[in-house]
Amino acid sequence: MKGLIEKNSLKKDRRLIGVDEVGRGCLAGPVYAAVAALDYYKIDDLDEGTRDLIRDSKKLTSKQRQKILPVLDDVCVEFGIGYATAREIESLGIVPATFLAMKRAYLKLTEPYDLLLIDGNQKHPDMPMEQLTIVGGDALCYAIAAASILAKEARDAVMREAHHLYPEYGFADHVGYGTKGHLQALSIHGITPLHRRTFAPIRNMVAIELELVEG
Repeated sequence: MKGLIEKNSLKKDRRLIGVDEVGRGCLAGPVYAAVAALDYYKIDDLDEGTRDLIRDSKKLTSKQRQKILPVLDDVCVEFGIGYATAREIESLGIVPATFLAMKRAYLKLTEPYDLLLIDGNQKHPDMPMEQLTIVGGDALCYAIAAASILAKEARDAVMREAHHLYPEYGFADHVGYGTKGHLQALSIHGITPLHRRTFAPIRNMVAIELELVEG
């Protein structure tokens, strides 16, 4: 039952937040994360159809996400959004960079919390609170689902801006994921500063360029 983990934690007077990330598997752009603290009385007051829209952002259309955003603005006690750049992803690796984005999101919060609900099976190495990892957490916890939507919308907005800088890549459509159209654009136009040069197939393109320069 969705929200059961949260309700059981709240019965123990735990102050909890949920965290999720977006863009981890992209070839271009930053990885984004959001943390969300919810007012569960307001969640309970929502009609069932509206509550159902607080779920994994990948399972919502853009129109549905736009519809639920003002609701999240009302039911969130507070939230924070953070990111790590493509250069930080290259330097640190995608997992540490994702944790960095999460920590930056957490640092935007103003209230203290003692329980972090985190989607997946990896605990954050640098959070000052107890953590509960939940595989498929965005389908089980409202706070994680809300964080997923907030991170997704923030990142998509950045990639839509990137589309104006590099219209030939179609960032507004695929937001950096390795679609057929994106791969075709890479083969024709090459690598932009937004691309993650340690990710295949971009890594292979960089190696070829180096060979040509050194040769």
